[in-house]
Amino acid sequence: MAAKLHCDPVHRDLLALAAAERFGDVVDIGCGRGQLSTALLEAGLARSVVGLDYNPGHLQQARGAATGLAFSAIVQDLAECQEVPNAATVLMIDVLYQLEPRIQMALLQSAILAARERLIIRTLDPDRGVRSRVTVCWEKLTRGLSPHSGEHVAACQISWIVRILDSAGLATCVVPCWQGTPFANVLVVGRRVK
Repeated sequence: MAAKLHCDPVHRDLLALAAAERFGDVVDIGCGRGQLSTALLEAGLARSVVGLDYNPGHLQQARGAATGLAFSAIVQDLAECQEVPNAATVLMIDVLYQLEPRIQMALLQSAILAARERLIIRTLDPDRGVRSRVTVCWEKLTRGLSPHSGEHVAACQISWIVRILDSAGLATCVVPCWQGTPFANVLVVGRRVK
């Protein structure tokens, strides 16, 4: 867990983004053991976090890590239920590409409806050449070992995600989220136009 916090650029990138525009109430879809949720709350960059994850053991660890913080958790298998509670900020970190395409669409639509101010997705960009091939191979190799891996490695086109967010009225930008790694992860940030 500590290695992930130090090596995965998503923590640094999201904390920097939250420092620039406070996240308020957050829903963290696929929160796992709650490292990101806890970091946001401890830094004072989120008012509260509701974590969704299918693994009750991970959520128990997340609750323990967030003791005394405004964190709550809901056991939810995203393959079965794609409903997302409303929040100022909805996070979907390394979740979308681990679901089958039909479920990706349903979850994405639900997350868009739930996000009052912003929706932030970190996903695998399949169009980054060697980086993409390395990432897909890594995901497939670690699928059986990683407690966070889903059933699939089905990265959709980033342009498809952007079109859906744009058509829902979100102003969308895409930025690399791979610094210091060989992977092809990007952040897709959709903000409500005020």
